[in-house]
Amino acid sequence: MKTIRPFFMIASLVLVVSLACGGFSSDEPTSPPTLPPIPTVQQQEQQQQQAQPTEEAQPTEEVQVPQPSGGPFFTEEFDSDPQWYYEVIEDNGGKSDPANITITFDDSLMTFEIPDQFLYAYYIYEGYSYEDVRVEVKVDNRGVNTQQVSLVCRVGDDGWYEWAVQSDGLWFLYVVSGGFTRLSNGGSNDINQGKDVNEYAMECKGDEIAFFINGQEQKGSPYIDREYGLREGNVGFSISSLRAVPVKIEVDKFTISEP
Repeated sequence: MKTIRPFFMIASLVLVVSLACGGFSSDEPTSPPTLPPIPTVQQQEQQQQQAQPTEEAQPTEEVQVPQPSGGPFFTEEFDSDPQWYYEVIEDNGGKSDPANITITFDDSLMTFEIPDQFLYAYYIYEGYSYEDVRVEVKVDNRGVNTQQVSLVCRVGDDGWYEWAVQSDGLWFLYVVSGGFTRLSNGGSNDINQGKDVNEYAMECKGDEIAFFINGQEQKGSPYIDREYGLREGNVGFSISSLRAVPVKIEVDKFTISEP
C-alpha cells in the first residue's frame, strides 16, 4: 500500500495539508461596490427650480462570475493553462522539494517535469460536482519508465476514489477517507511501456468503479464499493514520480463525459 499521510479534507476542494500551493480561494474579503452620493433635499429643489433634468445614475456594473469553460462534460486539450486547482504532495521524508516540479503549457500539451522522488502532483477540476462520471487522460511518457498516472473522482468532504497506474503495468484502486485504503489492485499487459502513449479511463457510476487501459477494461473491473459509498464530487488526475527520476510526462488531453 502506498503510504501517504492524509492530505485533502475537502470542502469545496480545500486541502487540510497544503505543502505546495495555497488553498482554493483567497481569504481576503471582497469590498462592496461604492454607491454614488444621494442628493440632499435642497439640491433636489435647486434642480427642479432650474428645470434641469436629473442626471440618471449610471447603473452599477454587475459582477460577472466566471463560468466553467466547458460545462460539465468536455475535453480539455491544454492550449493554455485552464487554471484548475494544483497541489503537490511530498512523500520522501522531506528529501524532495515540491517546488522543483515544472509544469508548462505548449503546443497543446501540459508537460510535467519532476526531478525529485516521490512527489505526487494533482490537478483538479472544480467547475462541477459529479455523481456518475467517466474521466480519461491521454499521456505520453518522455522521461524514465518509472512513474505513476492517477485518475480521481468524487473528490469531496468525505474523500475520493483514486485509480493509480504505474508504468510497469501495476495498478491500485484506493478510497481516500482519512487516509489511503487500498480497495483492489492488479497488473496489466495492456500498457505501452517506455517512451510511448497511453490512455487511461475511470468510471464512477453508482457503487461501481470501472477502469480501462488503452480501451481495455481491466480484470477486477468494475469494483463494487458497498462500504464507503462516496456520492459525488470533483474530478481530476495526478502525475507522480516514484523511485526513478527524472519524470517527464506530456498530458495531451483530459476528458470528462457521461459513463
